[in-house]
Amino acid sequence: MRKHVKNNVSWVGWIDWELETFHGDDYSIRNGSSQNAYLIEEEKTVLIDTVWTPHRFDFVENLKKEIDLSKIDYIIANHGECDHSGALTALMDEIPNTPIYCTAAAVKSLEGQYGKRGWNFHVVKTGDTLDLGNGKQLVFMEMSMLHWPDSMATYLTGDNILFSNDAFGQHFAVEELFNDKADPCLLYKEALKYYVNILNPFSPLVAKKLMEIADLNLPIEIIAPSHGVIWRERPEQIVELYAKWANAYQEDQVIVVYDTMWEGTAKLAHRIAQELHSQSPDTVVKIFQLAKADKNEVMTEVFKSKAIAVGSPTVSNSYLSSVAGWLEFLKQLKFKGKKAAAFGCYGWSGESVKLLQEKLSEAGFEVVEESVRSLWNPEESDFSEIPALAKNLLGAEDSVPGALDNESEKMGQYQCGPCGYIYDPKKGDPDNGVAPGTPFEQLPEDWRCPVCGVGKELFEKR
Repeated sequence: MRKHVKNNVSWVGWIDWELETFHGDDYSIRNGSSQNAYLIEEEKTVLIDTVWTPHRFDFVENLKKEIDLSKIDYIIANHGECDHSGALTALMDEIPNTPIYCTAAAVKSLEGQYGKRGWNFHVVKTGDTLDLGNGKQLVFMEMSMLHWPDSMATYLTGDNILFSNDAFGQHFAVEELFNDKADPCLLYKEALKYYVNILNPFSPLVAKKLMEIADLNLPIEIIAPSHGVIWRERPEQIVELYAKWANAYQEDQVIVVYDTMWEGTAKLAHRIAQELHSQSPDTVVKIFQLAKADKNEVMTEVFKSKAIAVGSPTVSNSYLSSVAGWLEFLKQLKFKGKKAAAFGCYGWSGESVKLLQEKLSEAGFEVVEESVRSLWNPEESDFSEIPALAKNLLGAEDSVPGALDNESEKMGQYQCGPCGYIYDPKKGDPDNGVAPGTPFEQLPEDWRCPVCGVGKELFEKR
């Protein structure tokens, strides 16, 4: 079970080669995954995190083979989510009085999931330290909303290891543990997919947290996340990628996503892709049928794209359910700085294109005025509308936002970038002493988001 990381630090986690989905069935796994836990054995012995609940008993039995559990002085819970804390119940049955170091939010998370068991919690915040002897300390840093309110990272001085929890991870199984032993192409692909589908909604916080870590001036020789590889060869490479990805990242790419009933919308999708390539041969163009494609892979391609075209036929005065679910996920991921267009076929009522434009606008996309709305199967007159749509998506001219922004309804409202909470001046925040009718600009400087706790600077006007 034990695998050597550096000096007196070992990996004691679990590699999940057969895992196919995560977060329920919301995240697809193609190359396995791991839950990384770490054991530090200095004058004091520390366990950092555990593993997912289904493996809790195996984890404890394996750990017993490596160390007398009574010799564990401290447990660090960097994050309360059950893929990191799931073995705590079984472990604490064995060593019930062992101190658990975590954030205040993690106490709520752990007790909310497992009940109030009387565990010996020690709440820490950014800058707090824990002495391990032999001249080494743990330094704690809060990582709120990366990607839960309770998240934190832990740094080991002397060995210069950052135990980064969910940040810098991937759902990727590598028996040899380290990034220099992994297939670099697969590693990049899985790291990007992980960032897009889990951390992208919190990109403003990612950028801020990277600066905070840099300001601590801690030498980092190894980054040890809670999933996937341990970064020991040039660990700064994943930090550099996060800095790039957090800044409204895009490549010279446009994708077409759609679903279809009787192939009319499919014909439009493929003709749009052809036109995009014809107008801009160097632009990467890809097509995905949503009912058949992996939604997490599609979102990774959206992230890389500067524009998307989304299509569905009209069904029951709306659009296909496969498209509906995907659009909701698209909104959750909070992409920035991208254009979008809508297209689709219809037989009698034809609402899908208008509704798609509304949803794309709500998801934060700049919706171009041009669309393709085809009665029955598309004909040449329908195809003739595609060049203008393609030209606008490619950025050949300034686009015209869709007319469905409903800005008047949102006037004065501000939305929290990390968690999505909306501050409405009409309602105020009475639970925190803010009276109804208080404009956002007049909120106290120390006011925090009541959901995730971040400051006003991470709110954006709607």
